[in-house]
Amino acid sequence: MKVLIIIAPEKFRDEEFTAPAAALQEAGIGYDVASTRRGTCRGMLGATVNATLSLKEVDPKTYDGILIVGGGGAQSYLWDDDILCRMVKNFHQSARVVAAICLAPVVLARAGILKGKKATFFNSPISLGEMKAGGAMLVDKAVVNDSRIVTANGPAAAAEFAGIFIRTLTAAEQ
Repeated sequence: MKVLIIIAPEKFRDEEFTAPAAALQEAGIGYDVASTRRGTCRGMLGATVNATLSLKEVDPKTYDGILIVGGGGAQSYLWDDDILCRMVKNFHQSARVVAAICLAPVVLARAGILKGKKATFFNSPISLGEMKAGGAMLVDKAVVNDSRIVTANGPAAAAEFAGIFIRTLTAAEQ
């Protein structure tokens, strides 16, 4: 089993990467990190993570799930990325687990997979508009799982988000 973690090249939210990465490692689930470009990515709080793949190098068929990290960089670098949008649609259409935290659920809304689905997100005026435009049924909870789409509202929910993502991923495999 292997997961694809997507982070922005700059200003991703550190704990939204580190908590899921540690939980995946502990669960014995492998992962690759991809961004809009290969190389060192910098978090909002100073963490550095090496993206071994650019989005255009990813072969979605090799992964069982996708997890998109939030933070300010998600809005700047990921919301408008056409490759990521197509990838999210591909994962969803093939019934694989799709997860996003903080500002990253907007990527799912823009990909059209949240229409009629319960979801949560980091609430800002622009993200709220995007989530509504995407047809999400917004829920005021830390983490929401609806039909193998897992969303979370921010860094404080990172550990719970990771746990629900892993449980959903492993349940999908049985």
